[in-house]
Amino acid sequence: MQIFSETNVDFMGRRRLALVFSVVLLVLAVASLVMRGLSFGIDFTGGTLLEVSYPEAVELAKARSTLEKAGFGDAQAQHYGSARDVLIRIAPRAEESSAKLSTEVLKALQQVDPGVEMRRVEFVGPQVGEELTEKGGLAMLYALIGILIYVSLRFEYRFALGAVVALVHDVTITLGFFSLFQFEFDLTVLAALLAVIGYSLNDTIVVFDRIRENFRKLRKGTPPEVINVSINQTLSRTIMTSLTTLLVLVALFVFGGEIIHAFALALIVGIVIGTYSSIYVASTVALALGVSKQDLLPVQKETREADTNP
Repeated sequence: MQIFSETNVDFMGRRRLALVFSVVLLVLAVASLVMRGLSFGIDFTGGTLLEVSYPEAVELAKARSTLEKAGFGDAQAQHYGSARDVLIRIAPRAEESSAKLSTEVLKALQQVDPGVEMRRVEFVGPQVGEELTEKGGLAMLYALIGILIYVSLRFEYRFALGAVVALVHDVTITLGFFSLFQFEFDLTVLAALLAVIGYSLNDTIVVFDRIRENFRKLRKGTPPEVINVSINQTLSRTIMTSLTTLLVLVALFVFGGEIIHAFALALIVGIVIGTYSSIYVASTVALALGVSKQDLLPVQKETREADTNP
């Protein structure tokens, strides 16, 4: 903490280099989203979800090999709860019903291990998947609009635009990461993205609070100097918060099981990018829009003093 509190890094002096870095990441993210798209999970595409139980612990490679030989090469299998329970996701097939698919999968698994039992079967229709996709996108859009209004009322519209640009920056790059490496995008990842928006905004608000405070205290400093001082003063809080959060998320990713990998990974990527954007992107956008001391100084109300002279 003491080391960070004595830093004097010229963040704003490197803002053009940071801008180039952000533009490169955004171009890669958007290009991947356009060309490759997202690997949507069954929550969005629809399909059949089966939970089966083995009499003893089973390796996922064995279950996947059995499914592939039975003609379900696109099926996804992962442990659920314990090493004996396996969750299987199958993409929808127009020519086969959900009941028929589940029966065929169970027969294929029982041919290798007769002790396999079906625990539950769920079917998600394509219409439900489309509805979830639409509502998920609207949820993020409404969150960004609400943030824009909140920051405008609390600070100033230049800061509000900076905060929203930083959040769009974080979400786009996280989505691009999932698109580039074709990690599955399901409802847990969508929830993680909404959490990233809240986390990144909280970090940005802390920096903006200090900038506003220093604009009123440091009357002789230029806007870039004031923003630099403010970011350095909050750097210890930013780094320590991010590191402690990342420690928890890495533990979840490593020990939480495959069912939670995508959720933890989205948060890890989002928090790393969000920490970077709260330092560089949000403040840089506000500075580029021309924020100054006059915008943040308290309004002086004109008062008339009664004339005491006769």
